Amino acid sequence: MDSERLSVIFRHLHGNVHNWNIMPGVVAATNSFRYTLDGPMLSWDQRQFYEDNGYLIITQLIEPQLLHECRERFVDICEGRFPKGEMTLMKDISLLKLGVSGEFLYNKLQDIVWDDVLSKYILHDGLLDYVQCFTGPNIMAMHSMLINKPPDSGKMTSQHPLHQDLHYFAFRPADRIVASWTAIDRVTVDNGCLEVIPGSHKGILLRHEYPRWENGVNKAFHGVQGFDHYPRIPLEMEPGDTVFFHPLLIHGSGVNSTKGFRKAISCHYADSACEYIEVRGTSQENIANEVSALAKRRGYDMDFRAFWEFRCRLARGVRLNL
Repeated sequence: MDSERLSVIFRHLHGNVHNWNIMPGVVAATNSFRYTLDGPMLSWDQRQFYEDNGYLIITQLIEPQLLHECRERFVDICEGRFPKGEMTLMKDISLLKLGVSGEFLYNKLQDIVWDDVLSKYILHDGLLDYVQCFTGPNIMAMHSMLINKPPDSGKMTSQHPLHQDLHYFAFRPADRIVASWTAIDRVTVDNGCLEVIPGSHKGILLRHEYPRWENGVNKAFHGVQGFDHYPRIPLEMEPGDTVFFHPLLIHGSGVNSTKGFRKAISCHYADSACEYIEVRGTSQENIANEVSALAKRRGYDMDFRAFWEFRCRLARGVRLNL
C-alpha cells in the first residue's frame, strides 16, 4: 500500500515517526538545501525549517486593505452583484441541501488569476519575493482560489481530507512548485485551520481517492488513506499571515464549528521551466479524467495539460515551458 511505502520512507528519514517531537529544529540540520534557493528573503533558519518540515509561515505578509478588497469581491460574486466570468464557484454539498445561498453556500472560487481585484494577491510583489525563494525568478501562477469555509451544516462536510496538492498537477519537478495560503480571517482550530504532517514532503506522491464519509464529500476533495494516526500540526494564523508549503506535504483542514466564516486566498506557483508530464497510467489518471469530464460539461474539449495551460498566468520573469 502507498501509506506503507511512505511510512518506510518516514522511518528512514526521521526514525520512529510515532515518537516525533515535532517542533522547529528537532530534525538534524544539514548544510545543503534542496527545497529552497539562495536569496535575501529567507534566513538560514527559515530555509532549514522548510527543508525539514515542508512548510513555513511568514506573518503579516499581506496588508489588511487588500484582504478586505478580496473578501468583498468574493461576497459580491457569491451574491450575484459581480459576474464570475471564467471563474468557478464551488458549493458545499450539505449546505446546498439546506437551501442556503450566497456566502453561506459557496466554499471556493477557483481560477482567480485574471480578476482585476483578486489578481492583486496573485501578483503581490512582497508575496512573489518569497515565492522566488522556492521557484526561482521565472514564476507561473498555476492554481488559484479564494477558499471560504462557512459554518458547518452538522454533516462534517466543511472538513477537507488529508491530501497532497501534487495529485492535481500535470507538471514537474515538484521541488520547484510552492503553495501560498494567506488567512483573510483569523484561522483557528475551531473554524477549521489547516493541519499538516511535517516532513511528509520528503515522501512520494500517494494514490488519492474520495473518502468514504457518511454524509458525502465535496467535488474534487480527493484524499489519501491511512494517515489518521500520524501526528499533525494545526496552523492557527492571523489575517495576513501566509504559509508557503511544498506540493507533496500532506495536509487538510478541520470542520468549521463556529457561526462565522473562515476565508483564505491561495495560489500555487511554479518555475516556468517546469515541464508538463503524461499522467495516463499513473495514480493521477482519476483526477485527469474527472477534470476533462468537467471541462466538457462546460463546453470545453481539453485534456489535463490543456486544462492547466488554460488556468495559468505569468506572474514574474519570462514564460518558458508552462
